[in-house]
Amino acid sequence: MSSSSAASRPGPPADVAPLSLCAREPHVPADRLVAEMVPPPRFDSVRFSTYIPDPGQPSQTEAVRVLEGFAAGLDGAAAGSGRRGLFGFGRAPKKAPAGPRGVYLDGGYGVGKTHLLASLWHATPAEPALKAFGTFVELTNLVGALGFQQTVRTLSGHRLLCIDEFELDDPGDTVLVSTLLGKLVEAGVALAATSNTLPGKLGEGRFAAADFLREIQGLSAHFRALRIDGEDYRHRGLPEAPPPHSDELVTRTAHTVEGASLDAFPDLLDHLAKVHPSRYGALTDGLRAVCLTGVRPVPDQSTALRLVVLADRLYDREVPVLASGLPFDRLFSEEMLTGGYRKKYFRAISRLTALARDAGRLAEAV
Repeated sequence: MSSSSAASRPGPPADVAPLSLCAREPHVPADRLVAEMVPPPRFDSVRFSTYIPDPGQPSQTEAVRVLEGFAAGLDGAAAGSGRRGLFGFGRAPKKAPAGPRGVYLDGGYGVGKTHLLASLWHATPAEPALKAFGTFVELTNLVGALGFQQTVRTLSGHRLLCIDEFELDDPGDTVLVSTLLGKLVEAGVALAATSNTLPGKLGEGRFAAADFLREIQGLSAHFRALRIDGEDYRHRGLPEAPPPHSDELVTRTAHTVEGASLDAFPDLLDHLAKVHPSRYGALTDGLRAVCLTGVRPVPDQSTALRLVVLADRLYDREVPVLASGLPFDRLFSEEMLTGGYRKKYFRAISRLTALARDAGRLAEAV
């Protein structure tokens, strides 16, 4: 064999030192929380025109029609901003109109609710600084970072607030969000939200929702509910969730793919308890892949809910997840999957399964 032929043969993959999520303890300043209230990278380029309704689900086509009209109607600055009136250019600020001041997309997992919400954000005729987009958790974290009054002042000049994955997990959140959204509606801010639970049923199965019925009804009054039916698009025509890989393959991939992290799953669960969920997005900064060994069922509900938030952030950022151990559909116990947070857990399974499929291409290349 000639020396030139030998030189042209590919060598073994270069060994790179993998990153570790457990070694990261990010600190996120409040101004970053505000600046990052935009659709996540996965939804940068989505538009109403790129949403493909299921022909067998007319509610999907109807949702696009309603949301396009809603966006077209937001052609003025927020009423309380002191810029231009909400309902016309150059008019004096007006009090917010009576009746629902927002739209609420209710539907199962994977029917494209976040796609539609991000499309609404993009279609609303306002500069990005006058539109905010975040998950329910990110909104409550913003209040925690800025304080209630400063959050009201910061968001009151906006034309639109989009809240993804709207859920109420405890009475404190119920009162907080009810009061916050009431203030923003008074300032003329339009609202849009997605959830797997109708607004009048928020909190059900999690706490004594009947004791907070006034707050829940107050939240419901802000929205016109749009039901979006359909099956999880992430599973339409796709194979079942891929089986887990071996520890050896996961480890080798982490040492081959630059920008990949490598952690033992139990260690990661322990680390998440030490990092506030508002920082989970920063925890994933710069990652090209997450490699996990020893996936096993989560031990308790608090741990499970933290994992749900991490799964959302990884999915938003399109970070593939390569794992060994148990498949992701066995993460949560039967009790969890039939309890008050079941919709969160099914969403996490759906999203982690999609990311596991994405990671299969990485494993094939090693």
